[in-house]
Amino acid sequence: MSAAAFDFFLLIFYSQVVGLDAQLVGLALMISLVCDALSDPVVGYWSDNLRSRWGRRHPFLYASAIPLAVSFYFLWTPPEHASQTWLFWYLLALSVIVRTALTFYRTPASALVPELTPDYHERTALYSLRYFLAWVGGNAISVWMFTVLFPMFVTAMIADGRFNRNAYPVYGLVGALAILLSILVSAKGTHARIPYLKSAPPRRQLTIGIIFGELITTLSNRSFVSLFIAAMLAAIAGGLAAGMSLYFLTYFWGFSERQTGVIFIGTFLAAAIGLVLAPRVSCRFGKKRGAIIVGLVAFVGAPMPIVLRLADVLPANGTAFIFWFVTTTNIIDIGLIICFQILFASMLADLVEDSELQTGRRSEGVFIAAETFIDKAVRGIGVMAASTILTLAGLPPAAKPADVSPEAIWRMGAYYVPIVLALWLTMIAVIATYRIDRTKHEENLRKLAS
Repeated sequence: MSAAAFDFFLLIFYSQVVGLDAQLVGLALMISLVCDALSDPVVGYWSDNLRSRWGRRHPFLYASAIPLAVSFYFLWTPPEHASQTWLFWYLLALSVIVRTALTFYRTPASALVPELTPDYHERTALYSLRYFLAWVGGNAISVWMFTVLFPMFVTAMIADGRFNRNAYPVYGLVGALAILLSILVSAKGTHARIPYLKSAPPRRQLTIGIIFGELITTLSNRSFVSLFIAAMLAAIAGGLAAGMSLYFLTYFWGFSERQTGVIFIGTFLAAAIGLVLAPRVSCRFGKKRGAIIVGLVAFVGAPMPIVLRLADVLPANGTAFIFWFVTTTNIIDIGLIICFQILFASMLADLVEDSELQTGRRSEGVFIAAETFIDKAVRGIGVMAASTILTLAGLPPAAKPADVSPEAIWRMGAYYVPIVLALWLTMIAVIATYRIDRTKHEENLRKLAS
C-alpha cells in the first residue's frame, strides 16, 4: 500500500496537483530513500539478535503500526499556498518518517518467511501468497481511487478528479486505516508461531567492530553479491518505471480516470497469474533459471506497446483497440513481473542456510535489510531519472493532458524506453551468476542437520 503510493501517486500528486517542481519532488524522494536506507541494516541486525518474549520479529511489527499510519495520512495533506521551499521540506520530512516506519515492519516481516519453512519449494509458495495479498490489497485501494474517489471529485472547474487536490486527503485517511489494519492482522496472524521460530543467539558483548565484522562476513556471500547488484539495477529501473507509469497512462495513452481504474482492476488478474505461475516455474525450471526466463519475457515485453506507438503502427488514442491492447498487455506483463519478484525473493531466502554454514549465524534480517537497503538507496535515482525525462521532454508542471504537445509526449516515450530496457537486461545478466539451486540448498540443509 505505502510502496504503491510512493511509486505511482506521490510524484504526480506533488508535481501536477500541488505544483511543486518535478525536479524538487524527485530530489526529495531520492534524499528520503537514502536516509531511510540507513535504517535497514540497523533494523535487520537488531531483529536478528533481539531477545524478547515475543521473539525476534514481532515487537517491530507492533511498534511500526501507528507511526506508519499517522505519517502516511499527513503525507497527503500538504499546506496550501506554501512556497516551493516549504513544500520541498514538508515532502522530505514526511517521506523519511513514512519510509523509516515502513522499514520497522517490512524487514522483520519479510525475514519471517525463511524461518517458517526451510523447504525449497514451500518458500516459493509462501512468497507467492505474500506477494498476491500485497498486490491485491494495494491495488484494491488504487482501483477504488480511480473508479470511486476521483469521479467523486469532478467539478465544473476540474473535469478530471485526479487533478483535484481535495481527493488526496481522503485517500490518505483510507490508506492509513488500511495500513494499520494490515499490520495488526499480519502480526496477530503469525503471533502463534513465535514459539516455533528461530531464537536469537546467546547474549554476548557486542561492539561496533564486532557488529560491522559480522555484517561484512555475512554479506560477502558470493550468491548474495549477485542478488545485491541485481537488486540495485532493479531498484533503479523500478523507480523509473513506477514514476512514469501514471504519466504514460494519462498523457501518452490519454486514458480517463475510469479507464485507468479498469486497467488497475486488471492487476487483480495479474496477481493471480503470479500466484499460480511462480510455484510451477520454480518446480519446472528452478528459481534461478525460471527467474531469467520469466524476467526476459516480462522486461523486454513491458515497453513494447510504447515502442509500437513511437513507430506509429498503432491506431490513434481514443479507440477501443488501444484501450484493450494496453490493458491486456499490462495484465500479462505485470503477472510475469510478480512471478519474477516471487522467485527473486525466494532465491534471497535460500541464502540464509548457505550463509549459516559459512558463519554459524542465521541472518534472515540482515539479508532482507541489505536488499531493501539497496532498493531504497538507489530507487531514488530511478525517480530522479523519471523527473529528468519529464523535464527534457518538455512536460510542464500542473499541465492537463490537453495542454501537452504531441512532440513532448513522443519525446517522453523515446527517452524512457532505451534507458529502462538497458537496466532490466543488465539485471538479468547479473542474476545468471547466482549459484544456489535446489541440489545445493538441500545439501546445505543436510550439512546443518548433521
